[in-house]
Amino acid sequence: MNIKEIKRIKLQDFLAAMGCKPVKQYGVNLMYLSPLRTEEHASFKVNTEINQWYDFGIGKGGNIIDLAKQLYKSSDLSYLIHQIERNAPSSVPVSLPTAQPTLQNNSFEHLQVQPLIHPALIKYLEERCIDIETARAVCKELHFDTRGKHYFGIGFPNIAGGYEIRNPFFKGCIAPKDISHFYAEEPKKVCLIFEGFMDFLSFMTLRRKENDGLKRQDYLVLNSVTNIHKAAKRLSRYDSVQCFLDNDNAGRNAYLQLSKELGKSVTGASTLYNGFKDLNEYLCAESKHSERAEIKKSKGIKL
Repeated sequence: MNIKEIKRIKLQDFLAAMGCKPVKQYGVNLMYLSPLRTEEHASFKVNTEINQWYDFGIGKGGNIIDLAKQLYKSSDLSYLIHQIERNAPSSVPVSLPTAQPTLQNNSFEHLQVQPLIHPALIKYLEERCIDIETARAVCKELHFDTRGKHYFGIGFPNIAGGYEIRNPFFKGCIAPKDISHFYAEEPKKVCLIFEGFMDFLSFMTLRRKENDGLKRQDYLVLNSVTNIHKAAKRLSRYDSVQCFLDNDNAGRNAYLQLSKELGKSVTGASTLYNGFKDLNEYLCAESKHSERAEIKKSKGIKL
C-alpha cells in the first residue's frame, strides 16, 4: 500500500481492528477511550467526515500516520506503513453506538465456532509448518458473514471472548481484541510471551517432541504490540518473563516497554532465532533443513 491508500483507511475501522470501540457518538464525531493511554472517561475523538483524530488528554491529533507514530513510537514512515498494513489489512467496520443492543462481534454475523477441520485451513497451517494437533488444541474454525459475504478462518481465542482470525487471504479479529493467557496445571513463576498466535503455535510445534504441553507452562500472547500495557499487569506476578517477540522494531520496542514496566524479571529470547524475522520464519527454515537432511539420509549421503 502507498501513503494515499493508507490515508484512505477509515480511522474507525483501523481502531476496530485493534479492538477499540466508540463509547459515544456526536454527529460525525466518535468518542473512544484513548488507545494511547489508560483512562476512564473517553477523550479520544475521531471525526469520520475528515478522517482525523484528536486526543484531548495529550493534546495531539492528525491522520492515521500520525496515530501510528504515537502507537508504535516511531517516525520511520516505511516502518509505520508496514505496521498499519500488518495490524489492519482487513479492518473491521465499526458498529456505531445506538440505543438498541448491538451484536457483540460488530460486523460479524451468523458466527459459528467449530473444531478445526477444513482442508484449506489445514493446508494453510501446514504451509506455515504448524503441527496440526498443536493448533487444534487451542484454535477453532470460525464461519461468519460480513458485508454480505461468507468467510471462514482459524480462530484464536483471547481472554475477553474475542478471536484473532487468519486464513491465507485474511487477517483480522472479532472484537473485543485482547491478550490470550494460558495457565499450567500448577502455579508457575515463569511466563513465556509471544507477539502473535502463529509465533506461539510455532514455539509449541518446536517443543512438541519434548512433550512440553499447554498444561506444563504459562504462556501469554499479545495479539498486538499495542496490548503491551494490558499484558504488563498480568505479567507482574511472575518472577521471570521470557519474551519471544519479533526481530523487528515493533518487537524490540515492545520488549523495551515491558522491561521498563517490569524491570529485571524480563529477558529477551529472540536471539535464539537471530537472522529470522520471527519464530514462524525460523520454524519453517528448520523444517526445510530437516526435510533436506532426511532426503540426503535416504539416499545414503553423509551429512
